[in-house]
Amino acid sequence: MLEKIVYDITKFTALDWEDHLSAVLWLKGCNMRCPYCHNADVVFGEAHISKKEVLSFLQNRIGRLEAVILSGGECTLYKNLPTLAEEIKKLGYKIKIDTNGTNPAMLKEMVKKNLVDFISLDYKAPRIKYTKITKNNNFDKFEESLDFLIKSMSGLEIRTTVHTDLMDENDINHIIEDLCDKGFSGTYYIQNYIHTDKTIEKLPEFPREINKSLINHKIPIKFRN
Repeated sequence: MLEKIVYDITKFTALDWEDHLSAVLWLKGCNMRCPYCHNADVVFGEAHISKKEVLSFLQNRIGRLEAVILSGGECTLYKNLPTLAEEIKKLGYKIKIDTNGTNPAMLKEMVKKNLVDFISLDYKAPRIKYTKITKNNNFDKFEESLDFLIKSMSGLEIRTTVHTDLMDENDINHIIEDLCDKGFSGTYYIQNYIHTDKTIEKLPEFPREINKSLINHKIPIKFRN
């Protein structure tokens, strides 16, 4: 029986990687339990699609899609992700990874082997609130990934999702200061929480909006709804 590795496939998107027509592979499972996560089905669900089926789908989309996004959940939990990426690359696709950064060894391997073209790294919270929000105590591993990617990856996006019952402007400014200290020169994306009925925990539906005037603009910042 073929191992099922992917929960679902978004067959076409022009939104998840700017200027790239992409498919999204949603790999099951995550090592975090962020309350605002709206992918609970992916985090807790079972995989339905085998690697063979994934590659067959992508083979049939050559010439119509230009990129594949490896997401989740947390895609780096899949131990054979580098091999999957290598096979996707052989089909001529660019690859983007969405990650929480808690598997620095795998990210280093994939960057050094040129298996990834762009990475979206979630900076979930400053160290002092990291475990409370993520239910994960691997901030040191995240920081290792962050330091490496800032130095080694030109295609890097760093982003934070904000529910103001969990984090405020001071927390965001702490992250910005950290990024400045580490020499990050890209754009930092602040994403507002969007309410759904599928979040891991029930949260107030209409949190206070982040006060943009209180945010320290030491680096380029964009706000996403």
